[in-house]
Amino acid sequence: MTDDNDETYILLLLSDSNLPTGSFVASSGFESYVKHGFPSTGLSESRPNGTQRTLTFMRNSITAYARNALPFISDVHRAMGHFLEEIVGTSDVDPILDVHLKKLQELDELYDVMTLNHVTKRASRSQGVALLTLYSKGFSMPSSSSAPVQSDRVKDTSALVARYKTLVRAQDASGHLPICWGILTGALGLKLDRAQYLHIFLHARSLLSASVRINEIGPYNAQQILLHLARPIIEAEVEKCRNLRTGNPLFSTEGELDFDETIHGPANTWPLGEIIAARHDLQHSRVFNS
Repeated sequence: MTDDNDETYILLLLSDSNLPTGSFVASSGFESYVKHGFPSTGLSESRPNGTQRTLTFMRNSITAYARNALPFISDVHRAMGHFLEEIVGTSDVDPILDVHLKKLQELDELYDVMTLNHVTKRASRSQGVALLTLYSKGFSMPSSSSAPVQSDRVKDTSALVARYKTLVRAQDASGHLPICWGILTGALGLKLDRAQYLHIFLHARSLLSASVRINEIGPYNAQQILLHLARPIIEAEVEKCRNLRTGNPLFSTEGELDFDETIHGPANTWPLGEIIAARHDLQHSRVFNS
């Protein structure tokens, strides 16, 4: 487990917009939403149409994404925690690795099934495998004589990430973004509540970045929205969804015996958003891949 200073530094690293995660190529359906001419709701004379349309989409997108993604992030993060506990003092790590890789594959498959359109699946897979690459190439110890010696814990965690990336490359796992985010933050020792909050914050930031690139809002307006208007939406949705789980029996605990998948599980709550995102490839010209 990391201390507060370590966690703060990790948060700064993960919130860096220069991280090579591929998020800049995805608009999460916002480009299609604008191109299809959907109006904004709750128009205010004090806000331009582009600003209000951005806010309308962002609110719906954050609500839907948090409800669907956070249960998976929570269970994957929990699986990573169990893995790190079980390998303590163990000389033969391979059987433990195999068990936890199977758990991660099952969650990945469930998320793939619950992602209803091919465009969102494509973007999620692309960004997911980028996170695994980021850990193995960017967050691993440098191979120099002056670098600190890696602990067995770090080596075993790196082995898990590397093997899961191999499964993704072999198409034996989908490597979706929430799954890989849970793996990455669990491997780095980031607490679950911070991993949840940061993930939804980054989703909101990505939406605003997309809005700037297609000239719906300006860069200063994006920062203003992110500071004053997006924050209460992010906080509310993370608080609402922080205790949700996937319902996979492999992750059941005594307090979750009465799990109701309708109340406590992931869900797609914005069908219109799914339809809009699915029509992204039908546009005559596109700025984003998804």
